[in-house]
Amino acid sequence: MPDTPVIWKDEDLSPIRDKVYDYIKQAIVQGIYKSGERIIERELADQLNVSRTPIREALFRLESQGFVKTLPRKGVVVSQLSPEEVVEIFTILGSLESLAMKMAAQKATPEAREELKRIIDEIDAEFSKPEVNQEYKNFHFDINDVIFRAAQSPRLTQMLDGLSDYIRAFVHVGYELPGRQRKAMEEHREIAMAVYNGQAELVESLTKIHLENSKRAYLEALDKQ
Repeated sequence: MPDTPVIWKDEDLSPIRDKVYDYIKQAIVQGIYKSGERIIERELADQLNVSRTPIREALFRLESQGFVKTLPRKGVVVSQLSPEEVVEIFTILGSLESLAMKMAAQKATPEAREELKRIIDEIDAEFSKPEVNQEYKNFHFDINDVIFRAAQSPRLTQMLDGLSDYIRAFVHVGYELPGRQRKAMEEHREIAMAVYNGQAELVESLTKIHLENSKRAYLEALDKQ
């Protein structure tokens, strides 16, 4: 976690407790705070220039969601999902995401298909470079965002949004394996092309394969930590 104090943007009018909660959660999701790492209230209060009350409120909220846990004689630490929990979440994702991708292939508007084509072209441009770009993970979320909207199912999108923070954490950890980041983007490109071409059955199959590969990469990366 950076040592410099955080300066909240003037235009952000949300309550301090929500800002603190969002800040800590994103630090966990992005891997700034690692699994098992202690979160010290006093240090966070100094860094965020707030009292310890909103820190405690944020940590209590995060603990109720499973992002942190309180251990005897150690305090608050970042949680690590068990292999069983990882398999459970990927199983749910396998059903929900493959359904969303299939619906998107069937229902995508011309505008949505153009957005996908733009992202595909950007991925192709990155593939032509010798070095792997760390922005690949942004393509992951850009593609999912376009496809989930193209599915035109607000309830399905809402369910997937509920898992979005877990998805971001999985991406961060899984990409630590050599070669997985590029391979994942190749898989995303295939999925995006199938949606673009309206190939509903193909995109459903590709999504399930991608999520199975992602699950294996995540579990392998955790095993190496």
